[in-house]
Amino acid sequence: MKKLLTAGFPLFVCILTVAYSAGTFAQSGGWMAGVAATDITPDEPVWMAGYASRVHAAEGVLLPLQAKALALQDQQGNRGLILTADVVGVSRETSDQIFSALQKALGLERKEMVFSSSHSHSGPVVGNSLRCIYPYDDEEARKLDRYTEAFIDKIINLGKQAFENIRPAILYSGNGIARFAVNRRNNQEGALSSFTALEGPQDHAVPVLKVSGEDGQLYAVLFGYACHATVLDGYLWSGDYPGFAQKALEDRYPGTTALFFAGCGADMNPLPRRQIPLVQQYGETLAAAVAAQLEGEMKRLDPVLKTGYSETTLDMLPPPEKEELEKQVATTSGYEQRCSLQLLESLEKNGSLPVSYPYPLQAWKLGGQGFAMLSGEPVVEYAIALKESLGQDLFVMGYANDYVSYIPSERIREEGGYEGCKSQIIFGLPNCWAPGLEEKILSGMRSLVESLH
Repeated sequence: MKKLLTAGFPLFVCILTVAYSAGTFAQSGGWMAGVAATDITPDEPVWMAGYASRVHAAEGVLLPLQAKALALQDQQGNRGLILTADVVGVSRETSDQIFSALQKALGLERKEMVFSSSHSHSGPVVGNSLRCIYPYDDEEARKLDRYTEAFIDKIINLGKQAFENIRPAILYSGNGIARFAVNRRNNQEGALSSFTALEGPQDHAVPVLKVSGEDGQLYAVLFGYACHATVLDGYLWSGDYPGFAQKALEDRYPGTTALFFAGCGADMNPLPRRQIPLVQQYGETLAAAVAAQLEGEMKRLDPVLKTGYSETTLDMLPPPEKEELEKQVATTSGYEQRCSLQLLESLEKNGSLPVSYPYPLQAWKLGGQGFAMLSGEPVVEYAIALKESLGQDLFVMGYANDYVSYIPSERIREEGGYEGCKSQIIFGLPNCWAPGLEEKILSGMRSLVESLH
């Protein structure tokens, strides 16, 4: 009996904490918010995610990797949890483990939790995401498994800690601007100069959510930007420009936790790049755009939180036959061979390859501030289209919950190329997306956002 009571004690404490917070909130009559942060830098050398050109594991640390959590609760007791991390992305398998544990521990619904990857290409591989890109031997595989297990545990504990730290708050929203993102499909990196007229669509908005105490003291800020975190391509851990932006804000506002989310930047690069001074510059530039909002007039948000989640089925073109995969394995090398072999083994094990994918859509509304959350790597046209139909102040998150693959617009899907189709194999998908994905995603997200009114 004693063991049973001991085992149940953490859950009792957690429930008591949430109940106490709800009571405190009822007295304050506004928002409640809590934050937490932890270091997720690997403690042993493991493979870095993002670049197939890397030939060995990480060598050291430029800037420690961070994971953070922001817990929210409105005047009716509706809750939300935003989890962020300096990683390239996590698979549905990994995020589902996190969400399932937090559902049990905190009683949160799936629609009330979102995991946001910064998409730093100077962070570690997590779980099976992009694993086939790299040549894992048995020892490297064991290191990856150890890191993934520790990562999941840390994120789960972060969510709990954020709710334990919950206190009365005032929320504000606004949109700043930063201009270092360049459309990489429409501009040749090597041909750019200070006089080049940039081409192609872009989204230079810097969405900002300000969290202050009832005394007006800032203690958390959530901000985003639509651009690949690919300034650096070396072997030192860092959150790339998002990590430096968060550090700059936390240095500027002591006692504040800064959280970053990536926007629809699948076809956007920070240019020029590949130098440490540049990653620091872009981080400071982004932080300055956030600070301009924090120190200016922002929209105060009524303490009403609405959350929604749905999935839409995205079709793929017919998968390759076994003979075609066998040929790819025999005639390619490197990651192409490893990823083809992964598909072949899946076909032999399951008898077939997938022809569609259940694509997650998530939306929140914080007072009058809409928030659309897209999975995978959506190109910038998704943010542009959603803002045109749902309002220019809409916050749009990419790389949320499930790092499924690139999500091209219909135009880019037809054009092909890396974002259009070629990259599918590294995500474990057997073929390109079929026509119609853009309309399915946009109509699904519009319906979800509109359902929150």
